[in-house]
Amino acid sequence: MREFLTPERIANTIKMQRSSFLGTFILVEGSSDKLFYKRFVDDKDCRLETTAGKPSSKLQAIKVLEILNKSSFKGVLAIVDADFDHLETSLNKIPNLLRTDTHDIETMLINSPALDKVLAEFGSQDKITNFGRDIREILLEAGLSIGYLLRISQSDGLSLTFNGIKFSKFINEQTLQIDELKLIEEVKNKSQFFSLEDEELQKKLTYQKNNNYDPWQVCCGHDLVEILSIGLRKAIGSCKAADIEPNSLERSLRLAYEEAYFHKTQLYSDICQWQINNQPFKVLPSYT
Repeated sequence: MREFLTPERIANTIKMQRSSFLGTFILVEGSSDKLFYKRFVDDKDCRLETTAGKPSSKLQAIKVLEILNKSSFKGVLAIVDADFDHLETSLNKIPNLLRTDTHDIETMLINSPALDKVLAEFGSQDKITNFGRDIREILLEAGLSIGYLLRISQSDGLSLTFNGIKFSKFINEQTLQIDELKLIEEVKNKSQFFSLEDEELQKKLTYQKNNNYDPWQVCCGHDLVEILSIGLRKAIGSCKAADIEPNSLERSLRLAYEEAYFHKTQLYSDICQWQINNQPFKVLPSYT
């Protein structure tokens, strides 16, 4: 299993492939990332390599890249989720490392017309119109508290658990608004950190919100998809839960995301610049 391989073993495996493959190696975090980028790269000149690992697939990808950079291995780049990186004032720039425009791939999907296609397929136009606002704004407002709480957990070393939290416990299914105290309680229960003070965490959330960071850099795409899934059952649609479960929705968003959308991203421009700086290695099809 790939997730049990060390960065050194993955790097050595890539080095051994060089004798039989002279093209570009692209390191990505996981299988869904590979599915996403596969549609936009030249499969004759590129080989996508997943570097999934524990505790972080992103850190694994970066470690593999650093090993290859140190050995002067040519024709490799890594594309990772930005997470909160764009919020940092002094971002550590690593050669051949590219990041998503927004927090992650899923926020790039939702920030594109792909969401409109999915809403047209699964949503109710009357219910969406009644909201009177762009659904993206509603998703971002709900997702901000979760994103900021994750950032607080990381910056304060709290190691809170967010995987497996039940969004229905703190998201209003009619309005899609979030109850922060219920969110805090759910995360504390999932993390088994009952000693943390609710009021103290809420104060930290308020402080973070006052920074007015770009919500596309704060919100996690998986969270927004979870909220979208809840919304499509009642607030903005009438779907059965099984028909719009989050993994299925993410797949629908990927399929609805067109190459033309990708060409408008900063990531696409960064890949073009990487190709110029690393000739003769290629990433994108020649017609682009």
